[in-house]
Amino acid sequence: MPQTDPITTDHLETDCSKCAALCCLALAFDKGKDFAFDKNPGEPCRNLSGHSCTIHDRLTEEGFPGCVAYDCLGAGNRVVQEVFAGQSWQKEPRLTRLMMEAFSGMREVHKRIDLLRAAETLPLEQRDEQIRRDFLARLEQHRWSGPELNDFEVGLALEIDLFFHSIRKYLPVSHSAEW
Repeated sequence: MPQTDPITTDHLETDCSKCAALCCLALAFDKGKDFAFDKNPGEPCRNLSGHSCTIHDRLTEEGFPGCVAYDCLGAGNRVVQEVFAGQSWQKEPRLTRLMMEAFSGMREVHKRIDLLRAAETLPLEQRDEQIRRDFLARLEQHRWSGPELNDFEVGLALEIDLFFHSIRKYLPVSHSAEW
């Protein structure tokens, strides 16, 4: 499989047409102002038909503003295309748990990418800027496997989180609690 070109591909761009409705499968929600009913993780949303939402054009009116507001930051399409080469849990049910786990891990990778990009606006010293760039390149250019995504949170994610903690000194006092 060819290496993804980080210059032309924005991994944080969500493209539902290249996904397998992983958010509609993996995520849980509780009935309330954002969702019209309860849904457990691993339970396909009852509004799902194939890989499409049957009420997508009227989500808010049907009681799902939470779905409208949600953005996986491209984690779903990256998991389906990069990790599973276009396969779907619906056509191959044995992949359901593996795809859900990979989606969870990729969401964490993409959250870190988003934060590392945001940190570009900080007046970082040269050493910290280089560390930021190195972490960003590792996350964006790496071709992830399911096992690597499972290990991400207990390895590289912790290193990146420690880096975030170390650069809090560059934040204005009013924003330091957000990091």
